[in-house]
Amino acid sequence: MIKLSAVIITFNEALNIERCLKSLIPVVDEIVVVDSFSTDNTKEICLNYNVTFIEQEFLGYIQQKNFALTKTSSNYVVSLDGDEALSDTLQKSILKLKSNWQKDGYYIKRYNNFCGQWINHSGWYPDKKLRVFDKTKGSWQGINPHDSYKLSDNCSSGSLDGDILHWNYKTYSEFNLSTEKFSTISASSYFELGKKAPLWKIILKPTWAFFNAYIIRLGILDGFNGFVIAVQTANITFLKYIKLRELINLKQ
Repeated sequence: MIKLSAVIITFNEALNIERCLKSLIPVVDEIVVVDSFSTDNTKEICLNYNVTFIEQEFLGYIQQKNFALTKTSSNYVVSLDGDEALSDTLQKSILKLKSNWQKDGYYIKRYNNFCGQWINHSGWYPDKKLRVFDKTKGSWQGINPHDSYKLSDNCSSGSLDGDILHWNYKTYSEFNLSTEKFSTISASSYFELGKKAPLWKIILKPTWAFFNAYIIRLGILDGFNGFVIAVQTANITFLKYIKLRELINLKQ
């Protein structure tokens, strides 16, 4: 039977981290928390449990998660964010996997709770994520803040029953603040990659983002919150490109 390590990166997750830890304890053999010097009582809560708690200045989402992987004693990893937890069904799936590991990584559906509502459409479900994997077979990649674990070429993947439960935004105000924050990070990442922000992208990209979330991804079936998600999906795209354009103009 294989040993499983859980990895969590945190910053000010006092409201969520205990739920995350409790969902992992029956499943894994080790929990590693890499914290970016939280100013709430995240650390105190974590130290009430049998975890390895490491404080590390935030390196970027991708870099922080790859750093965290170097701290696990097992190559077999379950990766969660502090505001996530394993569903009961997913716990059972992972327990079975410990005695029958066959693939290099496993995709899991993520079920997002937005302002008290579980979102079934809007591009937010099934929202599959590769979160159980052999850490020697891939790495965290992407463009910050949109990280994802990518398996190396010729590696195999499967899927697990159950959901990662994700409590992402409790209020619309929190969603607004996050939109502002993540659009700034995205713009900076795009700038470093040499991407451009012509007027047509500023107009068409947000328009498509709204149409895709609300119509194609059936956000209309998620009611008012589906509309809010579609609007903010368009808004974060719009902000990303105008901030990118601003960065380009400042450097000229």
